[in-house]
Amino acid sequence: MGEELKLLGVWGSSFSWRVEIALKLKGVEYEYSEEDIFHNKGASLLKYNPVHKKVPVLVHNGKPIAESQVILEYIDETWKDNPILPRDPYERAMARFWAKFFDEKCMSTLWKSCMRSGPEREKAYEEACDLLSTLEGELKGKKFFGGDTVGFVDIVASFVGHWVGTIQEAVGDNVLNKDKFPVLCKWAEEFRNCPIIKESLPPRDMIVAFFKAQREMITAFYKNKA
Repeated sequence: MGEELKLLGVWGSSFSWRVEIALKLKGVEYEYSEEDIFHNKGASLLKYNPVHKKVPVLVHNGKPIAESQVILEYIDETWKDNPILPRDPYERAMARFWAKFFDEKCMSTLWKSCMRSGPEREKAYEEACDLLSTLEGELKGKKFFGGDTVGFVDIVASFVGHWVGTIQEAVGDNVLNKDKFPVLCKWAEEFRNCPIIKESLPPRDMIVAFFKAQREMITAFYKNKA
């Protein structure tokens, strides 16, 4: 078809990684552009996402799509093979519900439970355990959130499937563990061992080092602010 497909992303971003996984599950070829969102946002990022100026952005034949969940749905609608969203309207709605729940409720709370300190961290830890319990209940009896194969919710929840484990290793946290959440931990293992997922994971030592630096930066920021 002569299509031009380019992904603007950051290797340490779980949001960018969602899009990479979806494209690889679909078998779609694309060009990847690594962006420096912390120090020097590139002209392409500012051009294609002038509203939020953040990654990921998928540029398809010159037309930009921003926001990871929006991009995932666009990918699924554009390339029909290997669907990541259910075709049944109700199941599709439920997949969107759980993906929205994850992004709106879980992401920031899990991040705070790992990256903050003191009372704020303790409060976030308790909230994170409650949220993970909800996900544990939803996943019970299933291999993946979408059934027998990796789907939309699994991709959105990949922050738990892979990134939380590396953050915990980096900062010495244990909000996600096999004793409390055996079903989620089993799912995370199954998710990481999927061939396409496994070959796409960034090197673990690099991610651990990245999040150690993030934790130190956040700790220093709040210490100077106090």
